[in-house]
Amino acid sequence: ARKWLAVAGDTTSALARPFLYFASTWGAVAAIRFADRVGKGIRTAPRDALLADSTPPERRGLAFGLHRAGDSAGAVIGLLLTIWVVANTQGADARLSEETFRTLVLWSLLPAFLAIVVLAMGARDVAIHGDGAPTGPHIRIRGLGKGFAAFAACSVVFELGNSADAFLILRAQERGLSVVGVLWILVGFNVVYTAISAPAGSLADRVPRKWVLFSGWLVYAAVYLGFAAARTPTHVAVLYAVYGAYHGLVAGAAKALIADLVPAELRATAYGSYAALVGLISLPASLLAGVLWQGVGPWGGFGAAAPFAFGAATAGLAAVLLMWTVPDGRAPSSLLEGS
Repeated sequence: ARKWLAVAGDTTSALARPFLYFASTWGAVAAIRFADRVGKGIRTAPRDALLADSTPPERRGLAFGLHRAGDSAGAVIGLLLTIWVVANTQGADARLSEETFRTLVLWSLLPAFLAIVVLAMGARDVAIHGDGAPTGPHIRIRGLGKGFAAFAACSVVFELGNSADAFLILRAQERGLSVVGVLWILVGFNVVYTAISAPAGSLADRVPRKWVLFSGWLVYAAVYLGFAAARTPTHVAVLYAVYGAYHGLVAGAAKALIADLVPAELRATAYGSYAALVGLISLPASLLAGVLWQGVGPWGGFGAAAPFAFGAATAGLAAVLLMWTVPDGRAPSSLLEGS
């Protein structure tokens, strides 16, 4: 069932994206993006639970790290293709043209539908064992345990300052980068992300997982402080590369830690609850970042550095709370007791 839920989610997103080709108003784009995010919401929890259940506890960090490395490696290829399309359709223009956008939408359909075929034909469901294995569509949030609740609370603090990456791109453009320049920076970001994800995931299999996550959140805080102070395109490029290191550090560790903190039969519920929580916080986090940057009504805000300084502060606080309140998440022999 988990496999086919993941397939259904991927299919929902893939069927929504072609409509971007015809969208001409912000309302249409918002509706399409909503459908795309619904698809992501459907697929994320069953996919992560399937991956966790298919992997020995002592290798889960590596497995999730490899998954994220594959995702970001695909992003590198997609971005290089995007740069080629942009260069051949609009040259060095500062803004993305309508023709370029529609061409990119068409190119994006092939990998989207190919991924569905690979998942449907290549993945296998894993039987859920244990006395608490679900027998119906019941949601058991209470059974997730105190360890998961503590991690979720720390994540809320972190995500409150983790505004949309669009603010990083706005900062890059504010510092003089063109569309192509931003794309090249995103290539560098994903190269670093790809290179670090698997080794960091493997490290999370050998040391307490929360230590790796703690390191990642501190890197995030340093990067956001850097964005607050950035003055040149070079500063932005270096910071974006280090931002890729943050993503690589946390990608495998966070998902593997969740798997350690909850019973096997509740992993999909845990991943779904975590994704829902992050999603609920993302909108107010981005709204808050926008208000801090440009203000609201007659108030002009604190300027471009403000949302990044705030994000650094919340990340630092979340990192301290993580070490203080969340179990280690060791694998395999010391899987958490009493969580």
